[in-house]
Amino acid sequence: MKNGIIYKGKSLIDGKPIVVIATLTKSNVKTTDPNGVGVLQTYILVDGVDPRLASKTGQDSTICGSCIHRGTPTNDLNRKIAVKRSCYVNLGQGVLITYNAYTRSVYPMANNARDRKTLGSGRVVRLGTYGDPAAVPSFVWNQLLSNCKSHLAYTHQIGFRPDIAMQSADDLEQAKALWGQGSRTFRTLNSVSDIDKVNEILCPASKEAGQRTTCDSCKLCGGLATKTKKSIAIVLH
Repeated sequence: MKNGIIYKGKSLIDGKPIVVIATLTKSNVKTTDPNGVGVLQTYILVDGVDPRLASKTGQDSTICGSCIHRGTPTNDLNRKIAVKRSCYVNLGQGVLITYNAYTRSVYPMANNARDRKTLGSGRVVRLGTYGDPAAVPSFVWNQLLSNCKSHLAYTHQIGFRPDIAMQSADDLEQAKALWGQGSRTFRTLNSVSDIDKVNEILCPASKEAGQRTTCDSCKLCGGLATKTKKSIAIVLH
């Protein structure tokens, strides 16, 4: 199996309908070694709502919670997405392609334990390529990761699964608070000089770190289930 709908039900954030689609890709040069197994991406979408419209109207809170990078909802007829949206995920690329394929019934149902385990088996799995993994019941991720090669995950929801997810920190003060709670963080920097050298290392796949590896080989963004206790930081592009 290379893709499938691994969850279709209520968001744990607000109880509204969501759908989670897993799809294997080798196209992202930062995350994937072209000679490797690829990364199983997971898109968490508001069910039945174009992701651009969900952003523009604020309905993306169902999958992103109160993340500050969502931007501000707007009624401006000339805009397609929220005002001042700062999320690094481009809604017009992989997210929209995945959503449109979903509306055409391209993806098979894989919302059972056997299929989730099959999809993740021997692969690098990314939880929340778009959307926050905290919106999805933990058993879905447990099954998807049960036989995986490795995984990477990021969340803006404080307290969600530090065992498997990096806590996204918006500034050093927040990062320090999260470190005090025992979590590892992923933080964006304005420049390399902003890094906390005691507690953080630069993302090894970033340009500033020499692009020494790719995400599917690095394995450092898996929460507490990693070989390092340091947190990860990357210069904002």
